Amino acid sequence: MSTQTLLLSVFKYKAWANEGLFAELAKVDAVTRQSERHSVIRLLNHIYIVDRIFAAHLSGEVHGYTGINTPETPTIEELRSAVVKSDRWYVEYIGKLAAERFPERPRFTFTDGVSGCMSREEMLVHVATHGDYHRGAIGLLLPQASVHPFTVYLHKAESR
Repeated sequence: MSTQTLLLSVFKYKAWANEGLFAELAKVDAVTRQSERHSVIRLLNHIYIVDRIFAAHLSGEVHGYTGINTPETPTIEELRSAVVKSDRWYVEYIGKLAAERFPERPRFTFTDGVSGCMSREEMLVHVATHGDYHRGAIGLLLPQASVHPFTVYLHKAESR
C-alpha cells in the first residue's frame, strides 16, 4: 500500500469520525450539560486549530495563529462547518499530492516561535494521530453527558 493510499484512508476515517462526533455532540443538552459540552467544544476547536496550522505548513502559507486554541469558543455549528471544510481540504490535498512530495521536509515555525522541519508524511501522521488522541479524550467526556461514542467505521467502510 502506498503512503498516499494509506493516508487517504486515514483522513477519510478522520472526516467520518468528526462528522459522527459532531452529530452526537448536538444531542448533548446545552443547559444541563453545559460544562461537558464546553469542554468537548474546546477540545474540538484545539484539534481544528492544529489541523489548520499544519495545513498552512504543508501549503507554505502563514496561518496567523498565535497559539494552539482560540481565546473565544465557537458555536458548534460554526466549528462543525469549519471542520468539514478542513477535513475536505486534507482529503483533497493528499489525493492530489505527487508521491515524490510526501518525503519533502518543509521548514516552518511553531506557534511558540521555534523553528520546525518535518516531512509532509510526518506532518500528516501528526495531524491524524493528534486528532485521534483528543477524540479519545472526548470519548471519555461524552458518557458523562449521557452520549455514548460510536465505533462502527470499519463495519461501514468494509461493507461497501
